[in-house]
Amino acid sequence: MRHRKSGKRLGRTWEHRKSLFRNLSRSLLTYGKIRTTEAKAKELRKVVDRLITLALRNDLHARRQAYKVLENHALVKKLFDEIGPRFVGVKGGYTRVVKLGLPRPGDCAPLAIIEFTRGVHDEDEPEAKESKPKAEAAKEAPAKKKTKAKKAAEETPAEETPAEEAPAEEPAAEEAPAEEAPAEEPATEEAPAEEAPAEEAPAEEAPAEEAAEEPKKEGEDA
Repeated sequence: MRHRKSGKRLGRTWEHRKSLFRNLSRSLLTYGKIRTTEAKAKELRKVVDRLITLALRNDLHARRQAYKVLENHALVKKLFDEIGPRFVGVKGGYTRVVKLGLPRPGDCAPLAIIEFTRGVHDEDEPEAKESKPKAEAAKEAPAKKKTKAKKAAEETPAEETPAEEAPAEEPAAEEAPAEEAPAEEPATEEAPAEEAPAEEAPAEEAPAEEAAEEPKKEGEDA
């Protein structure tokens, strides 16, 4: 009779069961979730919950006891530094067993998933909830700025229209030199017109020479 014998043998010797739960515990601490048979998951939960309790104590003796089960310094460090602090203030219920609908192909053994009740993302939930209002406020701020910018853009064209009409005055300034240039050119062209009579003066002197020649002719005739 099995008096004072708790747990299931799982068809293995004590040494085999010890190595089995050591390997399953290492995998669960490494990945945070594993799939195994329902019977193994329920037995593994007892081992892992004791390891989490040792991690909450967080003293030298507890680390040595955890190393006795895991036999891996890196996993002991992860257990006490990362996994244990997630369950501060929590009394029990560190793991959960979720049954799967489909059995294992071959022997139809019922399967289950064992995982920690608190993961890495569960720790960030309060911070995420606090960050949501900030994110919403940050989203609303650009929307308000856009509406203000639109209103300012709608108001500015009405005020800027006189500034846009200013170039219409520039053609008048450009036309002024065009009007003055022709006014100066006729003055320069009229100067030769006044000098023309000076050139005609020899034409007026011609009769005087003819008058001087006539007396000479008359003297010769006499």
